[in-house]
Amino acid sequence: MAYSYLPFPELKKTPAVVVDSFHPNGLVLSHWRGAPVPDELREDTSAGMVLQALKQDWPELKKYHRATANHFDIDALVGVWALLNPVLAGQHEELLRQVAIIGDFRELNLSAPHAEEALQLVCWINAEEKSRFYPPFGAYELEENEVVASIPKFEFFLQAFTEVLLHPQEYRTLWQPEFEQVMQGHAQIHGPETNLTALPALGLVVLETPEPVHYYALFSRTAGFDIVLACYQDQRYEVECKYTTWVDIASRPTLPRPDLRPLARHLNSLETSGRSWAADGPTDTGPLLRLLGQELSKAQRYGNPQERPVYSSSLTPAQMVREVSAFLEEVFREVKPKKYWTWAEVREYNLNSTKK
Repeated sequence: MAYSYLPFPELKKTPAVVVDSFHPNGLVLSHWRGAPVPDELREDTSAGMVLQALKQDWPELKKYHRATANHFDIDALVGVWALLNPVLAGQHEELLRQVAIIGDFRELNLSAPHAEEALQLVCWINAEEKSRFYPPFGAYELEENEVVASIPKFEFFLQAFTEVLLHPQEYRTLWQPEFEQVMQGHAQIHGPETNLTALPALGLVVLETPEPVHYYALFSRTAGFDIVLACYQDQRYEVECKYTTWVDIASRPTLPRPDLRPLARHLNSLETSGRSWAADGPTDTGPLLRLLGQELSKAQRYGNPQERPVYSSSLTPAQMVREVSAFLEEVFREVKPKKYWTWAEVREYNLNSTKK
């Protein structure tokens, strides 16, 4: 079972294992909503599904010799790489799972096995991706779409990843700057200057912390929750629906992803700073509600909070927490968590919630 990488446009003619994507011409191992994944292989990340298939020696894997994905990200890379390197993948299974979790969900758990090693690998990928190619979601600014623009990324990383996995210290100069930034933010988020309030019934975590930090640090205390209200000094706020509600999570039930735009309109009726609240729609990979200033590209919105301006509001922290909580209590009032929401169900839920 020797696999090789197949550029996604060639999938129409050549069947393959389809990782972190969807296409009818192959075995789909993807956590995308509605992806037809065998129940026995389901995990929270697409890479986890690949590792599970390899671990179980899933019979259908023997039908294919190519692996592909329609975009480049860390979860997709790990999944495709594992199919090309099944023996090494088996030897580093838990490390690779952590790489996918940190890279896709941005949830760094330093108490998990191999977490620091996984963070090093993630930071190396991030550094090389930005210096050699374009940042995540940067294809929006290119003439090529992501399906085509991601092919050189896969060709480079599928060859380079093995050496970094086996000898990470030799690549320290590349991964260390972001690694240290994450660890500094992690110390802040887990330190006495940060207060956390968890509201499980709403899937909401409120983090009150002095300054914005790297996502891997910010979300390190949010595992099991899907909405984050970050409250910074000087009455600066951001509300974000995590990527965990864009995909199918196998490990736990979730509430449907709410449309934050009605909340933005409500906050505008209270805001007196002269700025306006705005939010992305629920089908965005990570909808962000924030006060508007300079227009942000998708790549900037995906980028880490400390890399973008966060503006002061006229609302006090207590007001902001109260308004966000009240909004979520209302829209979730008659909804029960469950697994595997379809996009049709999410759309219907949001249509109904706006009528309340």
